Amino acid sequence: MLPSVLQPSATDHVPVLADEVRQLLAIESGETVVDATFGAGGHAALLAADLRGEGRLIAIDRDPTARAYFDRFRKETGIQGRFLRGDFSIVLEQLADNGARADAILFDLGVSSMQIDRPERGFSYAADAPLDMRMDPSADYSARELVNEASERELTHIFRQYGEERYAKQITRAIARRRKDQPFERTGELVETIKNAIPAPARFGDGHPAKRVFQALRIAVNDELTALEDALPAAVDLLKPGGRLAVISFHSLEDRIVKRFLRDQEHGCTCPPDFPVCVCGQEPVLRATPRRAIRPSSRETASNPRAASARLRAAVKV
Repeated sequence: MLPSVLQPSATDHVPVLADEVRQLLAIESGETVVDATFGAGGHAALLAADLRGEGRLIAIDRDPTARAYFDRFRKETGIQGRFLRGDFSIVLEQLADNGARADAILFDLGVSSMQIDRPERGFSYAADAPLDMRMDPSADYSARELVNEASERELTHIFRQYGEERYAKQITRAIARRRKDQPFERTGELVETIKNAIPAPARFGDGHPAKRVFQALRIAVNDELTALEDALPAAVDLLKPGGRLAVISFHSLEDRIVKRFLRDQEHGCTCPPDFPVCVCGQEPVLRATPRRAIRPSSRETASNPRAASARLRAAVKV
């Protein structure tokens, strides 16, 4: 039995683009599968079913609470597997350096339901909680330190770059005024400051007015984009020839990184365009399958609104 704080919510086991992931990864009995973002194990349960009791599944997650979900997953599926806690970019590189090889690797990026649905983790703007947002609770730097200690220029850049927030400057100024008198401690304080900083019509526009700022802070606190940039080449090194890679992203910054990486790995040659023949000798490493990102169906987004922004890209190692 999971501890009460780890009891699954209604959305813990709703894997996004599940059928599409299974089709593209095409898991066969006896293979080695890596779920680089295990979370509550929603996708892993489906992939384990395709292993049919043979092979093994390696689960990676920086959040220590994921281990309890993995223990239950392994007990229920009977699958041979390991849980490795840490940043997926580091763990994948370590696995490859140690000679491990995988037939399929899955990334399901962003915050997991088990994190956002638990107010005490501080990821959600919908509930008042400590201002935290660390995927690894043992990490030194939380959203509280970032909001209270970063310069106005740094915060404005974070809100614009990671959240695409059009009122970044106004929000930063409001944060700076408030923290002079009293530091931010809770998500509710930050939400109220954001609401008061933006024009009234914008408070009733597309989604919650704090959505983009909270996304930006979460990405910055957990250094998510740098980790992704480092993890993709490590994943390719870990894959066997013919191995499959699938990446689900939830906003344009992530998807852009994945798209650019796959394109570069498909191209191979790095010679200048005006060279008459290739002299670098680099061959294509990946073949995208398919060429364009896959988006969830209207039926899936109706039953699981969190899937609406998901984009799935996949490739095979050639």
